[in-house]
Amino acid sequence: MKTALVCGAGGFIGTHLVKRLRSEGLWVRGVDLKLPEFDLSDASDFMQGDLRDDKLVQAVFDRRFDEVYQLAADMGGAGYIFTGDNDASILHNSAVINLNVLEACRRRDIGKVFYASSACVYPEHNQLDPLNPNCEESSAYPANPDSEYGWEKLFSERLYLSYARNYGLEVRIARFHNIFGELSTWQGGKEKVPAALCRKIALAADGETIEVWGDGTQTRSFLYIDECMEGILRLMRSGWSGPVNIGSDEMVCINELAAMIMRAADKNVFLEHIPGPEGVRGRNSDNRLIKKMLGWRPSSTLYQGIVPTYRWIQGEVQAQC
Repeated sequence: MKTALVCGAGGFIGTHLVKRLRSEGLWVRGVDLKLPEFDLSDASDFMQGDLRDDKLVQAVFDRRFDEVYQLAADMGGAGYIFTGDNDASILHNSAVINLNVLEACRRRDIGKVFYASSACVYPEHNQLDPLNPNCEESSAYPANPDSEYGWEKLFSERLYLSYARNYGLEVRIARFHNIFGELSTWQGGKEKVPAALCRKIALAADGETIEVWGDGTQTRSFLYIDECMEGILRLMRSGWSGPVNIGSDEMVCINELAAMIMRAADKNVFLEHIPGPEGVRGRNSDNRLIKKMLGWRPSSTLYQGIVPTYRWIQGEVQAQC
């Protein structure tokens, strides 16, 4: 039986990835500081612990795995990443995790290692025009990320590629673009914009007003979690390292995203635009490279993912009321 290790298995993407790998018949060990918040883990074996702790990492890597998926990171939405208040923790925690995991992979002669990077690596100066952002993979250099989170991701990409060159490790690197869906964090300050807007709209009555950071014309693309799973596995099982974007190229502004969620909720609310952390003015996944190298692009629309996501968050909100 093939074996896999998912680091960050208690998080949103990690929970879905464990489920997908188990459905394909793999024996899967999950590891995270926390258990999944909204569901039981499907992992064959789940170890709860801190990947910054080298002793814990040695215990996790007590065998050779065919596949390792490194998703663990200190991260969150705009309210966590862009305020500047968490920069030291973000840089330190994620860098130590990646250094520990890579060394363990080298010692155990791991088959393949997937690293979850981020679209936050792209230069701020290429994302000033909300209607024409440049997120082509090659545009990451000269480097100028808009946050320390982006700088850490770019450093860690180089770390994984260096281990590939120097130690023969097979690495796969994906730059995620705003993954959303059921089981995602939807409150508490680390939630991302689709979940935050779903929560606000679920709590509001028809005709009420909700607050939105910025003027609402900043653009993004959002990828539904099922599509993300497909992209990850296609890259992991390919013969190509990347880095490559895994995201949707259906770009919308935040006001349009809110309108989609209102449609899914079958209600109308008003938007009050207030100052707040926004990140770059425009970002959209450039999918030309992944189409060329893997023959893949997302198959569903943004709205098709918004509907089940809103219904799940609506249920969570109602359960707390």
